[in-house]
Amino acid sequence: MCGIVGFVGKESNVIPLLIEGLKRLEYRGYDSAGIAIYNKKNESLFIKKTAGKILDLEKELSEFDDIVSFSGIGHTRWATHGAPSSINAHPHCDCKERIALVHNGIIENYEDLKIKLEEKGHVFKSETDTEVIVHLIEEYYETYKDPEKSFAKSLLNLEGTFGIAVLFADYPDRLFVGRRGSPIILGIKDKETFVASDVAALLQHTDKVVYLKDNEMAILNSDGFVIKDFYDRVQKTTVEKVYWSIDDLDKKGYPHYMLKEIFEQSVSIRNTIRGRLDKNNATAHFGGLNLTPYETAKIQDILILGCGTSWHAALIGKYMIEKLAGIPVSVEYASEYRYRASILKCDTLVIVISQSGETADTLAALRESKRKGARTLGITNVIGSSIARETDGGIYLHAGPEIGVASTKAFTSQLAALLLLALYLGRQRHLSFEEGMEIINEFETLPDKIDKVLKSADKIKELVTFFEGHNNALYLGRGFNYPVALEGALKLKEISYIHAEGYPAAEMKHGPIALIDKNMPVVFIALKDSVYDKIMNNIEEVRARNGRIITIATENDLDIAEKSERVFYIPTVSEIFSPILSVIPLQLLAYYIAVKRGCSVDQPKNLAKSVTVE
Repeated sequence: MCGIVGFVGKESNVIPLLIEGLKRLEYRGYDSAGIAIYNKKNESLFIKKTAGKILDLEKELSEFDDIVSFSGIGHTRWATHGAPSSINAHPHCDCKERIALVHNGIIENYEDLKIKLEEKGHVFKSETDTEVIVHLIEEYYETYKDPEKSFAKSLLNLEGTFGIAVLFADYPDRLFVGRRGSPIILGIKDKETFVASDVAALLQHTDKVVYLKDNEMAILNSDGFVIKDFYDRVQKTTVEKVYWSIDDLDKKGYPHYMLKEIFEQSVSIRNTIRGRLDKNNATAHFGGLNLTPYETAKIQDILILGCGTSWHAALIGKYMIEKLAGIPVSVEYASEYRYRASILKCDTLVIVISQSGETADTLAALRESKRKGARTLGITNVIGSSIARETDGGIYLHAGPEIGVASTKAFTSQLAALLLLALYLGRQRHLSFEEGMEIINEFETLPDKIDKVLKSADKIKELVTFFEGHNNALYLGRGFNYPVALEGALKLKEISYIHAEGYPAAEMKHGPIALIDKNMPVVFIALKDSVYDKIMNNIEEVRARNGRIITIATENDLDIAEKSERVFYIPTVSEIFSPILSVIPLQLLAYYIAVKRGCSVDQPKNLAKSVTVE
């Protein structure tokens, strides 16, 4: 959620460098921003922070372009404890303003720590849990006079999650960082070392990174870094190469990242399936599942965990796996999984889905599953992420960076990855060679069908007027496309702020039908599939109550045009592939409505791209 950047290296004005890094993290969502640098001229910390956007911070810093420094930290905050304000913004300082700290995460025992520190004379200025950490470091620093030891001792006293970067005025040639449950990444360059909570902030400087593990801290200087645990034991580490480039973060002429990412979906799907179609055996091939054929054959059931859009992908994955492999699949919200008496059988495979690989609830659910002895797989888009490292095996999406908060291309790539997995599991069971080849052949034509949908995007624009003056909408689907209705409604809510609900079409009669009248737009996903006749009946029920109907339909379906005010057609596709196509017009619809309403498409209010706190 929040964003961290930091730098230690060559002497210069580091303010533009920090601002540039923070701008790369804007997509994560935030409500305030700030920086702290070591001012070499007066040997003190220079701190500036403000509520609002980075642009506001940048304006306030415009008169300070002559400050020479070689170290600094910056932060974008998404409020948890304390309202968005300049006082609650990071960095936070100790009483003497000689130590500055930025923090992502939540400190669960901050109230107890704060009481103890106040009893010792510490004075707090903000409402945040974060400020406790810097005063705790100050307390230890008064005793030990050693920044590294004081930092480590403080981390041992914290309960909860954190990614932390600290700058000491007394040791300006170093940065101190640590993590537990919130990502911290080191960027390595000659005579310069960087830190960030997201690799996007590092790409303009280096493609060589180190992913800090949980309960590790690092001491950075211009010559490099050393990584230790909190007990002063040096840890082994690996410098990894990032294969995204700074060009991947460019909008490339599109007005918003979300629109760019919608239009990238034929490419992202190609990248997800590339090298994974095995025509010789009519199956899928994976390099990272880390499951032997014997282990795969022993799988008796599957549990899929995710949050938000990833949970919708999990629901569709359930239908795919059960249809092709005949393995029972259950789907749960990762955020709820740990808080009930969940039962895992010894042959249950647990799959966790997260675009970022850092979703706090999903990561916690993964750890709970591992604690119970389950075999785990991760489906994620970010190499080196916590979920990628902690699962027993997994599938990378290779969809490229997704900057828009509302997930689009990552969602369809998740569906493609789940369908590949369903094919793989199915071919190890009852799925025939011919059936496997049919799926492979359709995979190969899928990107062209996506492009065909996108070429008709202007027809979706025509539907925007349909929603003018309305603040509620209903999305209905059945079978494979019921979760698509959920996803379509979520997209509309996320970026246009129109209240929308997704439902199984047949469940409409059990409540939502009471809301239907001439002022209620109703979006149906009604494709020529096994439940087509059933959903046509549901359309008639809405028509009888004067509901205004938009339909996503299969090309050349003339019957449905007679029953709908508006129809958007997609190419003919088999039922199991249909969600990948049918969701795209719903993504576009949400986008164009949000633009028409003047909403912040890429950074919708109150939302964050990577939810790293519970």
